[in-house]
Amino acid sequence: MRGFKNSRFCVLVIIFLLHFGVWCNGDTENMGAPMEQNEINALYSTIQGFVGKSWNGSDLYPDPCGWTPIQGVSCDLFDGFWYVTDINIGPIHDNSLSCTPNAEFNLNLFTLKHLKSLLFFNCFVSPRHHPTSIPSEGWELLASTLESLEFRSNPGLIGQIPSTFGRLRKLQSLVLIENGLSGEMPPNLGSLVNLRRLVLAGNKLNGEIPETFGGFTQLLICDLSRNSLSGVLPKALFGGLVSLLKLDLSSNNLQGKIPQEISKLKNLTLLDLSNNKLSNGLTKSLQEMTCLEELVLSKNPMGGFLEILDWHNMRKLTTLDLSNMNLTGGIPKSIADLKKLRFLGLNDNKLMGDIPKNLENLPYASAIYLYGNNLTGELQFSEWFYSKMGRRFGAWGNENLCYPIGLVSTSNVPYGVKQCQQELNIVMDLDTKSKLVNGSLLNSQSSMGYLNDYGIWRSYVVELFMVILLLLN
Repeated sequence: MRGFKNSRFCVLVIIFLLHFGVWCNGDTENMGAPMEQNEINALYSTIQGFVGKSWNGSDLYPDPCGWTPIQGVSCDLFDGFWYVTDINIGPIHDNSLSCTPNAEFNLNLFTLKHLKSLLFFNCFVSPRHHPTSIPSEGWELLASTLESLEFRSNPGLIGQIPSTFGRLRKLQSLVLIENGLSGEMPPNLGSLVNLRRLVLAGNKLNGEIPETFGGFTQLLICDLSRNSLSGVLPKALFGGLVSLLKLDLSSNNLQGKIPQEISKLKNLTLLDLSNNKLSNGLTKSLQEMTCLEELVLSKNPMGGFLEILDWHNMRKLTTLDLSNMNLTGGIPKSIADLKKLRFLGLNDNKLMGDIPKNLENLPYASAIYLYGNNLTGELQFSEWFYSKMGRRFGAWGNENLCYPIGLVSTSNVPYGVKQCQQELNIVMDLDTKSKLVNGSLLNSQSSMGYLNDYGIWRSYVVELFMVILLLLN
């Protein structure tokens, strides 16, 4: 038995060595592939422009696509030669290449003929001491290869988005997020018909959204938030982005109404138009967006009524934020049909009437904010509901709203909501009532001894009537 185990072990070792040998031989063959000298020189000079002249790539990484790869640089084989396909500059990982304070673009970047992906993270950091602009020329040389272009968290990157980006016909991802870019968005970006992701958030972009953006028929994610964009929402934008999953235009200066064409975004799961200047009320087209999971329209002077929408059509909603929108009218009971709802924000509006008790039936609700309205009446939720929600049920700031005494223990009362005022209710036994009446009569007789029988009877009737009124109240 022992010999069998030893033989079995030897077989396993041989199999392992054979596999290891094949892997090594194959890997060695790839590692030994040549790299054109022009490609090596272009790579070294490109990186030096961003990380500093003191970086000596030829000494540190004599074989950058082979045995000594550069962190953040990837290569691939084309016709038996190594070529650079990906460059990631910035502190992405612990041993990543970090940019020098005076980082700059080297035009050799555009001679990397098989470059597919280019990322700059936290590389241009000083808009005051070393502002840098994206080169306007050279990008056309990467038109047949570049698929992803990203500039992330570069506050020192200023100026406009180059219109030459519109020539990158193979581009699938354009991400320019949290930089210092300004000016208008180039209309010819709309010619990037293969684009799947467009993120220009967190810059200083202004002007209107180009109508040409409606040509992004394959776009999945569009995020133009946190800029200074103005004008109305272009109908072409909503009519053409038929594949869109997420649209975020929040924190801009967009005006006007939500176009009815928004209903054509049948696949949309997130719509965020918050913190703009949109008006003219909610559009019924929203209820046709049956795939919507997050609807955020807060901080718009929109006005109008919640009742205009058939909320039960939007059963996939998990987030509904319509706070601070100048909404009036009541809260529809049909909102309780949104069984997947986790967050409901209707605060800081002008909503009136009672709060529907069936909101308690939202099984996944973790926050319901209704504060800062004109809601009235008695809250009818159970003590279990108040215990579950705590302060995440926000109904304060509704002056004429209250909760009934006795239905909720003091440890679970709704935060910031007052008790309902109880009319005076005197509970007395018959003896006490009798004493009250007799005492009143005796006091009346002592002060008015001259009362005759008729006067005593009349006083008794008056006092009895007063007691009855007290008991009825």
